[in-house]
Amino acid sequence: MRRPRRVAVSSATYRSDGGRPVTRPRPLVARGDPADSVRVVGEFGVIGRVVARSGTAAAAEVGPGDDAAVVRAPDGRVVVTTDVLVEGRHFRRDWSSAVDVGHKAAAANLADVAAMGATATALLVGLACPPDTATSWLEGVAAGMAAECAPLGAAVVGGDMVAAAPDSGSIVLSVTALGDLGGRAAVLRSGARAGDVVALAGRLGWSACGLAVLRRGFTSPAAAVTAHRRPLPPYAAGPAAALPGATAMCDLSDGLLADAGHLAEDSGVVLDLDRAALVRACLEPPGPLQQVASALGEDPMAWVLTGGEDHALLATFPPEAVLPEGWTAIGAVSAGPAGVRVSGESAAAAARSAGAEGTGHVHFS
Repeated sequence: MRRPRRVAVSSATYRSDGGRPVTRPRPLVARGDPADSVRVVGEFGVIGRVVARSGTAAAAEVGPGDDAAVVRAPDGRVVVTTDVLVEGRHFRRDWSSAVDVGHKAAAANLADVAAMGATATALLVGLACPPDTATSWLEGVAAGMAAECAPLGAAVVGGDMVAAAPDSGSIVLSVTALGDLGGRAAVLRSGARAGDVVALAGRLGWSACGLAVLRRGFTSPAAAVTAHRRPLPPYAAGPAAALPGATAMCDLSDGLLADAGHLAEDSGVVLDLDRAALVRACLEPPGPLQQVASALGEDPMAWVLTGGEDHALLATFPPEAVLPEGWTAIGAVSAGPAGVRVSGESAAAAARSAGAEGTGHVHFS
C-alpha cells in the first residue's frame, strides 16, 4: 500500500516577548488531510483557537500562554481532582456534539470539587487526538467547557495536547479541576456517624435513561438524552452542605448504590436508604424516566439506584442540622458492618429487585 504523499504547508510566525519574530515551520501533512485538521492547522494554531473560546477564570492571575498558570488560592488550600474521558467509553461523537462533550468533561470534575464542599476556580486540560481531528471540533469542546465553568467563575487556564497513537483513532481528554474551600473544612467520605441523616441533592437515573435511549438508536425524549449529554450537577449544594456541618459527602458518578457503598466503607457505617423517599425524590411527578422505562420494559428504579453520570451529591448530616435548600432526606446512618441497605435489602438485592445487573459502574469490568 502506497503511503500518502506528504507536502509542506506554510510556516507560521510567532513573536516572543518583545523580541524578533520567530518562524516555526509547521509539520509536513498528508495530502488529502482536511483543511481544518489539527495536522494542517498545527499545534500552536489549534491552541490559539481553543484559548480564544476558553473564557476567563476569576481566580487566575496568569492564564494560558505561559509555561504554567497562576491561580489565586485565598483559602491557602487547593482542592484538586482529575478525571479522564476516553472516546468510545465515556462519549461518542455520533451521539454528542463537541459542545456536549465539553460540558460533560467539565461537569465530571466540577462535581468532584463541589463534593468536597469547595467552589471550582480553574481547569487544566490534557488532550490526545488523532492528527486528522477537526480543529473546529476541539473549539466546540472548549466552548462547552467554558459554558459549564462560567457560572462558577472558573475557566480553563492551561493544559497540553499530543498526537494520539496513529492506530487508536480515539480522542482522550484528561481534565484537572482546582477548587477553593473558602475557609470551610473539607467534607470527606469518612465522616458519617450513626444517627446522621442521609440526604440527596440533584437528580438520579436521567443520564442512564438517556443512554438507554441512545443505545436503541433514538433521540427522544429529548430531556433524557440531553441529561446524558450534559449532566446537571448541583454545584452550589456542595458548599451549602458544608456550612451546616455535613459530616460526609461524595459525587454520585458511578451510581447511587456503588458510591454510597464507598462512603459507607470509608466511614465504617451502614447507610439505610428509604425506597419510598427515593421514589418521591427521583420519580415524582412521573416523567421521562417512567415513559422510557415503560416503552423498554424496564424498571426506572434500576436507573435511580445504579445509573451513573448524573453527578448528584450524597451527604450525611447531624440529626439536628437543618438541611440546606436543594437537599432531600432519603435515609439514615446506623452502626454495623459497613454497607448499604435499601428498605432492609442489601445493595445487591435491591439492584436485582429493580432488574439491574450490578450496583453501578465498575471500571475495567
